[in-house]
Amino acid sequence: MSTDPQPAPAGEPAANTAAKAAGQPAGKPSGEPRDTPPPAGIRHKGPLELRRKAAKVTMSDRTLLDTKGPGQFVHTDPWRVLRIQSEFVEGFGALADLGPAVSVFGSARTQPGSLNYELAVEVGRQLAEAGLAVITGGGPGSMEAANKGAVQGNGVSVGLGIELPFEQGMNQWVDLGINFRYFFARKTMFVKYAQGFIVLPGGLGTLDELFEAMVLVQTRKVTSFPIVLLGTAFWSPMVEWIQNTLVSEGMMSEEDLDLLQVVDDPALAVELVVEGAARHRNPNGNGNGSGGTRG
Repeated sequence: MSTDPQPAPAGEPAANTAAKAAGQPAGKPSGEPRDTPPPAGIRHKGPLELRRKAAKVTMSDRTLLDTKGPGQFVHTDPWRVLRIQSEFVEGFGALADLGPAVSVFGSARTQPGSLNYELAVEVGRQLAEAGLAVITGGGPGSMEAANKGAVQGNGVSVGLGIELPFEQGMNQWVDLGINFRYFFARKTMFVKYAQGFIVLPGGLGTLDELFEAMVLVQTRKVTSFPIVLLGTAFWSPMVEWIQNTLVSEGMMSEEDLDLLQVVDDPALAVELVVEGAARHRNPNGNGNGSGGTRG
C-alpha cells in the first residue's frame, strides 16, 4: 500500500488534507498540536499540575521579585502574602510530627552508580537505621540517592521540592513530598525540622544551603546544629580558602571554622549528626529528654 501523500483536492488547502491524514480536524494549522505533550513534560506551580499551553506560566519567585510598573505591588503583594503564609502553614502541618531528622544536600547532577551517589545512599540508609528521618530537596542526583537510602533503611524519606524553570519533579524514593513556590519558605523547613546537615559535593544550590546554615549557627539563630561535609577532596579547597582568605583578612573569626566538620566516612558523618541531634533534643543532658533549642 502506498504511503505517499496524496495531492489536495481542488479548492482544499493542503494543510487540511494533511490534518485529515493525521486524524486531526481541519482548520487553521497549529504550530503545537494539542495531542503533543510539551518537551519538558508536566509543569508544577505550587500544588497545581499544568500541561501544554497552561504550563507557559511565570515562576512565582520571579513575579514576586520583578515589579514592572509603579504601584503594581499594591494590587498583587497582599495576595502573595497569603500564598506565602499558606506554604508555611502546609509545611509546618506536614512536618510537625516528623521527629528527629537530618537534611542531606548534594548535586542534582550526581549520576547513579557514581561514588557520590553511593555515598548518599549509604548516608540515607545509616541515618534511617539510627532513627532519623531524611530530608532532601526531593530532586534527582544525590537527593534521590539519600531518599533511596532512607527507604532501604526502613526510615522516613522526605522531599521538599521547588518550582524551577526546568522541571525536575519529585524522585521516586520520596515518601512525603511537599512542593514550594518560594525558596525562603522551603529553606525554613530544611532548618526548622532538621537537627543537622550532611552536605555532599554540589553546586550553587548546595553552597547556598551550606552557607545559610553556617550563618544561622554563627548568629545563634539555631544551636546544637552540626554541619558535616562529606568528601575531603572536594571540600578541602573551600575550607582552605575560608581559612587563608576570610579568616586571615578578618572577615570571619577563626572559631567559625569549627562550624564545619569534613569527613570521608559516611558512618562518621552520621555519627556526628546523631550526636548533634541528641544535644538538640536535650541540650543540658545526655540526649534522652526533650526540648528544642530553636524557637
